[in-house]
Amino acid sequence: MRVLFLGDLMGRAGRTAAIDALPDLREKLKLDFVVVNAENAASGFGTTSKIAGQVIQAGADVLSGGNHTFDQKEILSVIGSDTRILRPINYPPSTPGRGYCVYNAPRGKKILVINAMGRVFMNALDCPFRAIDEVLKKYRLGATVDAILVDFHGEATSEKMAMGHYLDGRVSLVVGTHSHVPTADCQILDGGTAYQTDAGMCGDYNSVIGMEKGEPISRFLTRMNRERFSPAGGPATVCGTFVETDDRTGLATRVEPVRIGPRLMAHLPEV
Repeated sequence: MRVLFLGDLMGRAGRTAAIDALPDLREKLKLDFVVVNAENAASGFGTTSKIAGQVIQAGADVLSGGNHTFDQKEILSVIGSDTRILRPINYPPSTPGRGYCVYNAPRGKKILVINAMGRVFMNALDCPFRAIDEVLKKYRLGATVDAILVDFHGEATSEKMAMGHYLDGRVSLVVGTHSHVPTADCQILDGGTAYQTDAGMCGDYNSVIGMEKGEPISRFLTRMNRERFSPAGGPATVCGTFVETDDRTGLATRVEPVRIGPRLMAHLPEV
């Protein structure tokens, strides 16, 4: 199967760029499945049911989240019922929504998508390693499901890399989100799992991780908050991770970055 994961949609610029790019990407890369992290899609903080619907209509099969999942309270009206919208699995059990789901893909294939969040320099949540283990007791790659994709939303590169190696051989892809900077370490690990520490954001890279530069720089200089962060609104670059999996084992046979836009060096896999 051919799968595309797009990193955090950052504000209007990022979500518009991703929405515009998705139909063409699905055709050019002959994609079977698309996952998009949308936790920054609404003015940089959370998402709404309207935005979620727009991204799904453009070509996303699933939207994952992170620490900003619930910033827009309106999302509570749909996150409990719409299986296409995920939040990190290691939130407390009483939290609305779900952290994983099995989806149907072309040719009768089934894909398990898991969304988890790290704990280093992040909110105090349950252990993401144990939470994912509990899911993998129910589903086995190449047997009960044909692919398993993990969005690990975390701050520390060490925690993301540890998760990749911990799940190596048991899932198809472990890809990091949250840092908003694409890492240059796309690889297939020893056990056959595709890995990238961070997919990068879909947003304006003439910024401080997607935000207008003035306020973040001021806070570093003064240690004071003058105003709210505002998403940068210039031309956005779409960043993500492309993976091909083996139909028999579900393990990765290929992984490459995706970068489309004016700011970063462009890269689009050839299929």
